[in-house]
Amino acid sequence: MAKGGSFEKQNKVIPFRNGATPRLNIGLIIIGFIFVQMLIYVITFFNTSHIERHEVREGSLAVDTTYLGIALREETIVTNPSAGFVNFYIYDGERTAVGDLVYTVDETGRLEKASSGQFEESKLSDQELREFRSEIINYVHGFDDKNFESVYEFKRSLKNTVAKISNANFLKNLEELSGNDVINYCYAPTTGIVSYWTDGYEDKKPEDLTEKDFKKENYEKKQVIGDEVVEKEAPIYKICTSELWDVVIPMEAERAKTLEEQGVIKVRFQKNQYESWANVKMVYGNDGATYLKLSFNNSMVTFIHDRFVEVQLILEEETGLKIPLTAIVEKEFFLLEEPYLIDEGQKGKRTVIRQCYLEDGTISTERITVGIYSYDEATKKYFVDATMLNTGDILHQLDNQATDVVRERATLIGVYNINKGYADFREISILYQNEEYAIVKSDTEYGLKVYDYIVLNADSVKDQQFINK
Repeated sequence: MAKGGSFEKQNKVIPFRNGATPRLNIGLIIIGFIFVQMLIYVITFFNTSHIERHEVREGSLAVDTTYLGIALREETIVTNPSAGFVNFYIYDGERTAVGDLVYTVDETGRLEKASSGQFEESKLSDQELREFRSEIINYVHGFDDKNFESVYEFKRSLKNTVAKISNANFLKNLEELSGNDVINYCYAPTTGIVSYWTDGYEDKKPEDLTEKDFKKENYEKKQVIGDEVVEKEAPIYKICTSELWDVVIPMEAERAKTLEEQGVIKVRFQKNQYESWANVKMVYGNDGATYLKLSFNNSMVTFIHDRFVEVQLILEEETGLKIPLTAIVEKEFFLLEEPYLIDEGQKGKRTVIRQCYLEDGTISTERITVGIYSYDEATKKYFVDATMLNTGDILHQLDNQATDVVRERATLIGVYNINKGYADFREISILYQNEEYAIVKSDTEYGLKVYDYIVLNADSVKDQQFINK
C-alpha cells in the first residue's frame, strides 16, 4: 500500500487552467513600435519637399564682357580703269592727299620686266625700315594660331610693301622706262587712308547686319597684290575718308539698353590692348537681332586691315547681394492707389476699407489688413498682397465717399524670406546675372538685407508656408 501511494504521488498530473492568458513579450512590443515609427518617418521623409535655407551675402559676378565685333568705316572702293600690271606707290594703310599718285597700270607688261632688279640695287631708308618694323610688330601682337589664314594675309601685305618701295625707286625714271608703252597714272580722288583689300562689307551700315555676317566661315577677304595683272573695272583699292568709325557687337536687348543709358563706356581692343572711349547706341539689324554700336573718333588706321575686331567692355564691377537663380520666383499682386490704403503704423502693412454685405443684405464695410510689397513711382500705385482681396471688391476711401474696384494686377520678381519662420515674399531688383547667380540691389525698402535667410529652391514652398527650423 505504501508502494501504491508512492506511485500515485510520483505520477500526479496538474491540469492547465482553461482560459489563462499567455505572457506578453515586452521587448518585441518595443521593437515593433520603433519599427513602425521608423517606417512612418521614412515614408514622410520621401513624400515631403525638403526646404533648404540660404544665407544672403554680398558678392559680385564675373560677367563675360568680351565680344567679336564688325568694324564699319567710311570706305570708298576705287576700280581699275584698264587691265594690266599694277604698281603701287602708297603704302597699305598710308594717308594720301587728293591728286597723289596711288598706282600705275602697265597695259603691255614691258615696264614690269624693265623694272626688275631695281629694288636689289636700292637701299632702305630709315622711314622704310620703320614701316617694315611696325608692320611686323602689329602682326605678332595680333597673331592667333587658330586663324592661320592671317599668315597669308601678312605675306601679301609685306609683298605690297616691298613692291611699293621698289616702285618708288624707279618712279623718277618711269617715263624713260615706259617709252612708247601705255602707262595709266591713277591718282587719289579724295583724302584718306588707302588699303588694298575688299570684302563686300564696305557699304554696310549697322542696320544692314545680320547674325550671318558675324560668322567667319562665311567671310571672304580679297587682297590686291602689286606687280600682278588686274582686270579692267575690278576693285583695286579702297580709301577710308574719315577717322570716325564703328564696331558693332551682338548683344541681348536688355543689356544693350542698360549700356546705352550710360552713353559712354571704356573699351579695350584685344589685338593690342589699346583702350579707348566709345559712344554706345543700341541698334536693330536687318534680321531684327539686337546689336550695340560702339562709335570711336580715333585709332581707325590702327585697325584698317581688320574687319573683325575683338573688344572687351571695361565696366564698373557691380556688387550687391548674391542670390542663386533657383531662389527667384515671380508673384502676382493687385495694384492699389495710395488714397485707398490706410497707414496704421504696421511696418509693411496697410489697412483697406472693403464693402461687404450683412446677413440681412444690408451694405456695410469692413477693415482688412493687407501686405505691401512694392511701390511703382511711375503709376503711383502699391503692390498689394492678392490673397486678402478678390477681383471686383469695392474699396472705400477713409475721408470721403470715393470708391474703386479691385481689378488691376501686376507681377514682381523676388524671393521667399524665412527670417520669421514662414515664406514671406520679398521683391528684388536684379543688376546682373549669369547661369547660376544674380546680383541684386541691397537695402531696398521692400527687399533683402545681408544675412537674411531665403528659401534656396523657390519651387519647394508656397507663399506664407510655415518653415520648420
